[in-house]
Amino acid sequence: MDNFLVSAGAYVISTVFGLYIIIILLRFLLQLVRADFYNPLSQFIVKATTPVLNPMRRLIPGLFGIDVASIILAYSLQYIENILLFAIKGIAVNPIFLLWYSIGSLLTLVLYIYFFAILVQVIISWINPGTYNPATALIHHITEPVMRPARRLLPPFSGFDLSPILVFIVLNLLIMFVPVIFG
Repeated sequence: MDNFLVSAGAYVISTVFGLYIIIILLRFLLQLVRADFYNPLSQFIVKATTPVLNPMRRLIPGLFGIDVASIILAYSLQYIENILLFAIKGIAVNPIFLLWYSIGSLLTLVLYIYFFAILVQVIISWINPGTYNPATALIHHITEPVMRPARRLLPPFSGFDLSPILVFIVLNLLIMFVPVIFG
């Protein structure tokens, strides 16, 4: 029973923190690619993050057009999540290691956001290509900076865009590589 409670607690902590961190990272990525903030999905992301980010922005200014407050918020929440996960499992961890480990966790999460965004984009292009949807528009804005160089390296042939395969390979290699450095 004790093991179940630990697993259930870790699941709840990972889910709650993970979802909010993803929303914060999406806001950061949408600002970075200058996506349409009148999009309904963008409006949801802005409304979900504004109550926490606005007070932080008064203390932490942006730098070269980068929203530093959202990066610090995402990192802080990732750090707290990792502290709680290690504590609930009864594992004592050096705080300095946890600072480094949290960077790796956050980078892995960003890589997974790109991986699944491109996967959704590919599936939608098979099922219903060329249609407009607010979610697909945002996915396109987020993934385009990654897909554009891949399309230059591997241009479409015979009407098939194989560049997502190249990006998937690179993303998977990075996902495998990050824990080696930050783990």
